[in-house]
Amino acid sequence: MRINCIVVDDEPASRDILEKYISDCPSINLICSCKNAMEASDILNKEVIHLIFLDINMPKLSGLKFYKSLTNPPYVIFTTAYPEYAVEGFEVDAIDYLLKPFPFERFLKAVNKAINKFDSSKQENHEYSFILLKSDKKLYRVVIDEINFLEALGDYVKVYYSDKSILVHETFQNMLSQLPENEFIRVHKSFAIAFNKLEVIEGNMVKIKDKSIPVGQTYRSEFLNIVKSRG
Repeated sequence: MRINCIVVDDEPASRDILEKYISDCPSINLICSCKNAMEASDILNKEVIHLIFLDINMPKLSGLKFYKSLTNPPYVIFTTAYPEYAVEGFEVDAIDYLLKPFPFERFLKAVNKAINKFDSSKQENHEYSFILLKSDKKLYRVVIDEINFLEALGDYVKVYYSDKSILVHETFQNMLSQLPENEFIRVHKSFAIAFNKLEVIEGNMVKIKDKSIPVGQTYRSEFLNIVKSRG
């Protein structure tokens, strides 16, 4: 299922950038690009919208006041050139806060947060949650339940899923922050595993899909506690 979204921003250049970014994400569908809160309100009354990319500092009615006025608001990612609004933005449980100008990679991280939030609310329908990963100038839709483990390689992370792997230009910590915390366990400074894919523990090694992965001394105690608690 694609996520329906709208863009609300009074600056044409900002709308253009978001429209381009959204067009590069196959999992989100832009319904409309609005230049003020009144236009956005009209669309929300006519269409099923799951996510708003909302500028905070707009004339007449600010994005924050507009969002607070909604009875059943969609998820929101705030966008603005003013960092002082960040705290207020998160007070209304925003998915993320993008400080202009932001690169596509930062936008994609926010979108992945929204996808995970949206999927978690749909778990009763047994829908698979997924993450969007950029590699070799392409965008890959990877089902989270198919990920076996992650390997840190300098400024990159290698994601092993199904019988494939892709190399993503991302820090290890940032990659982990985009995945469900209770499903992925860090076992080494360079490895994190999908706990439900764990097959064998032998000494300081674990095995997933015939791949042996080291368990670092720093992570061993916490890892074994998790194993015991879920056993």
